[in-house]
Amino acid sequence: MICAVIDTNVLVSALLSENPDSATVQVLRKILKGEIVPLFSRDIMGEYSSVLRRSKFGFDPETVDILLTAISEKGIEIAPEPTGATLPDMFDLPFYEVAVEKRDEGAYLVTGNLKHFPKEPFIVTARQLLEIMDGEL
Repeated sequence: MICAVIDTNVLVSALLSENPDSATVQVLRKILKGEIVPLFSRDIMGEYSSVLRRSKFGFDPETVDILLTAISEKGIEIAPEPTGATLPDMFDLPFYEVAVEKRDEGAYLVTGNLKHFPKEPFIVTARQLLEIMDGEL
């Protein structure tokens, strides 16, 4: 079992994907099966809720509710200490700070936007996390 902070763009990509074998869909499936323990903060859950309910995506509200409930129930809520980090997109700071808070315990931050974060070995794409889990990295 592995702990990971999941960037909102990974969830959006998984819900939009028509490919059941895409890396983001596989990560979401592993969260739902309990193979990945999602780490989150109140700010992260707020962003998930806000973004996933945007009309432009057209996600079924019941699906969003099920996903948010699963993350909340299967995950661990973290109240991170401020890092003082400056990121290209400061809206990503809550994700980074939760990952940093649990990094000593092997946590990862999974994102589709690596350029929004510092180049750190614990910041990975969905595909890279799957490779880590499969022992390929």
